[in-house]
Amino acid sequence: MPAAERPDDSAVPATDAEAAPAVPAEAMRAEAAPTEAAPTETADARTSLANPAVRRRIRRVLPWTLLLAFGVILLDQATKFWAVTELEPGVGYPVIGDAIEWRLVYNPGAAFGIGGDYTWILTAVAAIAVVAIAVFVSRISSTRWAIAIGSLFGGAISHLGDRLFREPAFARGEIVDFIDYFGFFIGNVADIALVLGAIGVALLSVLAVSPTRPEPASAQPETTRAP
Repeated sequence: MPAAERPDDSAVPATDAEAAPAVPAEAMRAEAAPTEAAPTETADARTSLANPAVRRRIRRVLPWTLLLAFGVILLDQATKFWAVTELEPGVGYPVIGDAIEWRLVYNPGAAFGIGGDYTWILTAVAAIAVVAIAVFVSRISSTRWAIAIGSLFGGAISHLGDRLFREPAFARGEIVDFIDYFGFFIGNVADIALVLGAIGVALLSVLAVSPTRPEPASAQPETTRAP
């Protein structure tokens, strides 16, 4: 009997594994690189002003920030009007013993009367501060940041108003101070708002709270993965 013929190996179709060419390791790593960077890109998009969710939150928070600032301005100017009308300059009126007194003074300088001979420079600095805070206010989408910055914004605007429109001259106005603390410092309501706002900003910065707080992950639009 004739010997059985051996099948020709060349006639047997190659399997997919045998036919596929080897993929270099460098190419595999290059393909994986965009996937690794995706979480960072997503995090940036969630706090970007280009994100519609962030813009919607800014529109919700902004009116309350401005309302708080307006409240600070109104309270500060109303109490200053009362102090100018009812108090004698330099005379102390005890409120809490000797710890807190009403004592009306007109301050041409900064805190503790520093820079009294350079009121116009302080006015320019106050104007720059107000503009800078206004730009920041327009970008806030965090309620906690809105409270802190709203306090700063109101206090800064009220002080700038004093500098611009109070006597003795435009842009050289004197700040009305009337709250005497232990005979050490005399301030006003705007000063209280500025101090509390500054403390709030410091705490939020230490706690790493973003001024443009991202929306919950479930609320984010799904991103399309590259094929």
